[in-house]
Amino acid sequence: MIWLSVLAMTLIGALGAFFLKAGMDRVDSLPALFRTPKIYLGGCCYLAGAGLNILLLRLMDYSILYPMTALTYIWSMLLSASFLGERITKQKLTGVAAILAGVFILSR
Repeated sequence: MIWLSVLAMTLIGALGAFFLKAGMDRVDSLPALFRTPKIYLGGCCYLAGAGLNILLLRLMDYSILYPMTALTYIWSMLLSASFLGERITKQKLTGVAAILAGVFILSR
């Protein structure tokens, strides 16, 4: 259950960044920033992810949980490829493999 919560926390954090990026693509002035729903959605996702992180800190060691937030990079890569048309390169896949190896080592 804890590991699913870690996955959820990192996904929610990645969604926060994704919605901020998607919202900023349409912002051309400061007033427009405050009229963009995706900006608010991104902020809410960030807050939710931070809240879940705080709860998880009660259940896990900081030295294990904090490095696992690197899973956010994997979610970000998948979201950007799926919805923003960004390419997944060999270099990005190598980075993902390194992150997954680190998370696996920490989880043991």
